[in-house]
Amino acid sequence: MMEEVLICDSAAVEEGGKGVRFPVVAFGDAATGFVVRYDGQPYAYLNRCAHVPIELDWFQGEFFESSGLYLMCSTHGAIYQPDSGRCMGGPCTGGRLRPIPVREVDNKIYWQPDEHIRPPA
Repeated sequence: MMEEVLICDSAAVEEGGKGVRFPVVAFGDAATGFVVRYDGQPYAYLNRCAHVPIELDWFQGEFFESSGLYLMCSTHGAIYQPDSGRCMGGPCTGGRLRPIPVREVDNKIYWQPDEHIRPPA
């Protein structure tokens, strides 16, 4: 098992607000992950829409739609539950974002690599 990787300080991820992107290697390709806060907890996902593998954010770090209740793909308008990554509407209804395990400890947020998503070299 690989060591956890620091994403950011906890204060950088506000409830229903701007998320933080971080570099990953996903399935052998350079990509990004992102972490957001919802219902007081951090959640992280691979930054790829379940419909077409493009990044979700409108502008860097902007993942929530205007109400702050759902994550939204900037290209197709698919909406996702922030706590499960499940698509609730749009072209990929029933699909899911690929979760990245995160842990918040001592006011810092860390992600856990696995066999498919690793830190860049």
